[in-house]
Amino acid sequence: MASKGFADRLYRGEANLNIVGRRKLWFAIAGALVLVALGSFVFRNFHLGIEFAGGTQFVIPASVGSQPEAQSAVARAVETAGVAEAADIGTAQKVGNGPDATYTVRTEALTQDESTAVKNALVADLKVPAGDISDNRVSAAWGTQVTRQALLGLAIFLVLVLGYLIVRFEWRMAVAAVASLLLDLVLTAGVYSLVGFEVTPSTVIGFLTILGFSLYDVVVVFDKVQENTRGITAGSTQTYSEATNLAVNQTLMRSINTGLVALLPVGGLLFIGAGLLGAGSLKDLGLVLFVGMGLGVLSSIMFAAPTLAALKDQEPRIKAHTARVLARRSGVRSGDVARGERNRPAGATPAEEVPALAGSSTPRPGVRPAAKRNNPRSGGAGNRPSGGQKRR
Repeated sequence: MASKGFADRLYRGEANLNIVGRRKLWFAIAGALVLVALGSFVFRNFHLGIEFAGGTQFVIPASVGSQPEAQSAVARAVETAGVAEAADIGTAQKVGNGPDATYTVRTEALTQDESTAVKNALVADLKVPAGDISDNRVSAAWGTQVTRQALLGLAIFLVLVLGYLIVRFEWRMAVAAVASLLLDLVLTAGVYSLVGFEVTPSTVIGFLTILGFSLYDVVVVFDKVQENTRGITAGSTQTYSEATNLAVNQTLMRSINTGLVALLPVGGLLFIGAGLLGAGSLKDLGLVLFVGMGLGVLSSIMFAAPTLAALKDQEPRIKAHTARVLARRSGVRSGDVARGERNRPAGATPAEEVPALAGSSTPRPGVRPAAKRNNPRSGGAGNRPSGGQKRR
């Protein structure tokens, strides 16, 4: 029953979770995660795909066996060709299903003669027709161009977002939204670096996709914040941080529902498509979308709104309003205490106060109550309501 009650309050926006009030905790957690991500960038770096690092890619039929067997076959062929020291064998990835499925194995850039020698060694080792094995040379220049265009697109996107949020809301909301967006990107890249998946063009597409999703969730929360804080300085019952926390609670269920609806198909893409069905080309896109969307929901709730509240609390007008609200509450509490002191008898301490219904003293056994001693009976009327007169 207790959990059902909480779920009902959460659905109605009445859970009253103190999210903004614990912003120091969220900032500390975010800072620690950013440090872990930066450390991964430095020590582990990214596993760049062939499109970004360049190299030679060999395509082998999946009928030769499993992915490790295909990778081992390429390693043996490279060694047979005499270029083992120059080649860095990558992990085999499966492309397609059924009889047309193939494995792609990447090596470092090889010359045309070296590629031909490796290909002939694969044909002899795997006993497959020469036409079933192909090799492709990819230059890193293409990946560099894609990276440059992606960074340019990201910069233009951030500028447009800043401009829109400043016009639609205010500059503090714009700063908080962009900070949440950058946090989402850094942490997603950190997870990608830690897991060790290849950075491919699909990864870049996924990063650009999560920008819009993260921004949408933040705008929904900030729109409710603006509604709750409109004209807030005219009163003295609620601080800006409290109104922001109320807005987060009111939109919390919507954020959770939106995140779940978005994560379910992406999770199917990642865990079923890439995990169970072995579609290796899907895992790059699936991972970045799954992690990025999940972090986008969390950052909009636990980072964007607290950051906005922290920025607004530094504004002189909001700072004066907060001081006025707190002073009013302190005055109300002080007034209650003062009224209690005035109602206390002079010279009495709290331990000496007697409840209103308690008697002044404890009567001795057999003694008539004072009220009856002061009102003697007349004419032996006893307790008759007629004053002692006999009924005629």
